[in-house]
Amino acid sequence: MNTEILDTAPSGGAALNPFVIVDDAAGLIRFVTEVFGVTELAAARTPTPDGKLIHAQIRLGTVDLMFADRRPGWPARPALLQLWVRDVSAVLARGFDRGATVITEPVPFYGEKTLGRMLDPWQNVWWLWSPAPGRPDPVPYWESGSPDTVFATLDVALKSLKH
Repeated sequence: MNTEILDTAPSGGAALNPFVIVDDAAGLIRFVTEVFGVTELAAARTPTPDGKLIHAQIRLGTVDLMFADRRPGWPARPALLQLWVRDVSAVLARGFDRGATVITEPVPFYGEKTLGRMLDPWQNVWWLWSPAPGRPDPVPYWESGSPDTVFATLDVALKSLKH
């Protein structure tokens, strides 16, 4: 199939990269760098004369997460972000220590994975995944009769966000 999408960006990064617009972009950048142990791409930081950021960037694996401060008349545009990490529990703990709300504690997920979710103070929902080789898949809630933590926790969190 012929596609218009490049496999990677010329810089070696991903073809698709998220961009969030929030109040206090510098604070969100600090949160992300501290929770995930990454650094901001200093050359990308572009403040306007009033000190607000019109562009900033962090590389997470092969993906660039870009940031801007909300300008007068602009709506905030937080994101739903999926990220593979080495240790879901450790990342959730660092996020919690920096003001995030844990949405989903680490839970087995299909395909030998662990899933955890957090809501950062800027209203971004982070899906955190780590490999869990050799662990069997969980029994689906429709077969076990048990409540489904994976979907129930997300439903509660998203319904609680401001519109």
